[in-house]
Amino acid sequence: MNKIETIIFDLGGVLIDWNPRYLYRNVFDDQEEMEYFLEHVCSGEWNGEQDRGRSFEEAILIKQKEFPHYNNEIELFFSNWHEMISGCIQGSVDILDKLYSQRKLRLYALTNWSHQTFPYALENFEFLKRFEGILVSGKENLIKPNPAIYHLLLSRFDIIPERAIFIDDSLKNIEAANKVGLHGLHFSDSLNLKKQLYEYGINV
Repeated sequence: MNKIETIIFDLGGVLIDWNPRYLYRNVFDDQEEMEYFLEHVCSGEWNGEQDRGRSFEEAILIKQKEFPHYNNEIELFFSNWHEMISGCIQGSVDILDKLYSQRKLRLYALTNWSHQTFPYALENFEFLKRFEGILVSGKENLIKPNPAIYHLLLSRFDIIPERAIFIDDSLKNIEAANKVGLHGLHFSDSLNLKKQLYEYGINV
């Protein structure tokens, strides 16, 4: 096995707890209607286009024309976006902090995130300064699991994939990372992540 030199973290779902339900459970009285809204109106696929670089202003207008009776609720997806973040995932941040303090490995982040909302994360999560570099999909007009975004990460930061671990909570993103030669670790919780890293000789 090649010696690991670099660890790459996803952010949402691994280090930052983001979920649109944190906002919309205070907007909808009916949970079933909330789930319908998040599946068919402001869906993950729709939001993924903002992660790819589309502006929220354009995205909101598209959905308001399609679902005019949800005009206000759609608007909230951007105006109150910060209410979708409950905070950090502390166990994972603790692992990141230990890796940083050991100074043995290069640390990077690769995230599907809108360029319009990512500044909020930079302003509110001090631990993001631990990374030597962060590649934000919305700035590159590419999103995981497109292989091109992994290749861009590797070339931009001079990362050897066989010597790098990639951590993500999305299985399809892990599978795509594996195909470009990275060692993908499917994140479920911080305890399991510690075990997974230990298998690569990394003790946190």
